[in-house]
Amino acid sequence: MTEHERRLKRLAMRSWRRGTKEMDLILGRFWDAEGAGLDAATLDQYEALLSENDQDLYAWVSGQATPPDHLSDLVARLRP
Repeated sequence: MTEHERRLKRLAMRSWRRGTKEMDLILGRFWDAEGAGLDAATLDQYEALLSENDQDLYAWVSGQATPPDHLSDLVARLRP
């Protein structure tokens, strides 16, 4: 297994194993639909997004709060 494949597998696990069920579903479904096709820069950005806490992520995705500029494009892609 290559380092890239290990990274994808780790990000998939982190997407589906969050602190809240809502974020499991949002991030897990996003990952399943788009994860393997993300370029290296977007993977870096996604990994940074996964480091944020679930309460902030949910507020950003649901439109209750404005995400930081460096994550706003990716957060927009997560919205249903």
